[in-house]
Amino acid sequence: MIVDNTDGESTPMTILDATSYQLHDLDSIEFPPSLIEIDLTANRLNKLDSRISNLSNLKKLSLRQNLLDDAGVEPISQWNGISGLEACLYLTLFHFIYCFNFFRFGLELVLRDNQLKNIPDVSIFKSLLVFDVSFNEISSMSGLSKASNTLKELYVSKNEVTKIEEIEHFHELQILELGSNRIRVMENMQNLTNLQELWLGRNRIKSINLCGLKGIQKLSLQSNRLTSMKGLEECTSLEELYLSHNGIAKMEGLSTLINLRVLDVSSNKLAAIEDIEKLTRLEDLWFNDNQLASLDGISEAVSGSREKLTTIYLENNPCAKSSDYLTTLKEIFPNIEQIDSELFA
Repeated sequence: MIVDNTDGESTPMTILDATSYQLHDLDSIEFPPSLIEIDLTANRLNKLDSRISNLSNLKKLSLRQNLLDDAGVEPISQWNGISGLEACLYLTLFHFIYCFNFFRFGLELVLRDNQLKNIPDVSIFKSLLVFDVSFNEISSMSGLSKASNTLKELYVSKNEVTKIEEIEHFHELQILELGSNRIRVMENMQNLTNLQELWLGRNRIKSINLCGLKGIQKLSLQSNRLTSMKGLEECTSLEELYLSHNGIAKMEGLSTLINLRVLDVSSNKLAAIEDIEKLTRLEDLWFNDNQLASLDGISEAVSGSREKLTTIYLENNPCAKSSDYLTTLKEIFPNIEQIDSELFA
């Protein structure tokens, strides 16, 4: 019924598929030691069956869309037998995903869309690469000091975190996602020398401080309380920069960002496009919802990337009301593919 013996009866059972059976427990199910994959998605489980911890061959365990709370999940932190799962363990409580993924290089642990109030103890996972506790109710990053220093990606978005802390030992970290929290200060990141992506949108940050990091390639500070772009000058590796929905009145500190491909400064208080004329790799410029009065001088303002630019947004600026708005922009940018929401073949 819920057993999948893919190669016939003579082959040991490797896959157990019990999705959408509305099971309250697993008492009626057998777990042969040959199992490689178990899928228990969309049931009514509120605790884990301890027999699963003995399945040394298990590579994938899916428990999406169940009724597992923190207490129900807690025993798994002691299950040494699965601390090296080679695929994924998904545990979902009303869209909560708990994923353990051990590839050749390490483990992924994703606890997402739950009701967690604290960073869980993940010290058992010595090869942790990806840790995701986004979309919870976590108010502090306290507890991250116990996470493995092998971590490469950390996601703590959509929580209630107020301070960046306990991340100093993550020397291998490449992606840090802290968007949609209550953070006011960019701090304690100076040891993240391998960081490539920093996502801090929807916080309460007033000034840019990258703590001396120069290798960041993607930076998002959208929807904060910035009034200045200062602090970016040494980030010469930046390829994508997102600063929309702030209170910035002047474009500055951008001329050194020679690798910049995407620049989003929409929904600010900008009256002129400035300090990007030397940028030769710019492909996307988002300048909509600002205060640009005229298209006069725009050709010179983006002279370094006139032929490279393929997308430009200027809608909801006074200049967009001009009768020759589209015609002028197409003449300035010979390879333009999109102006605002209008696409060109």
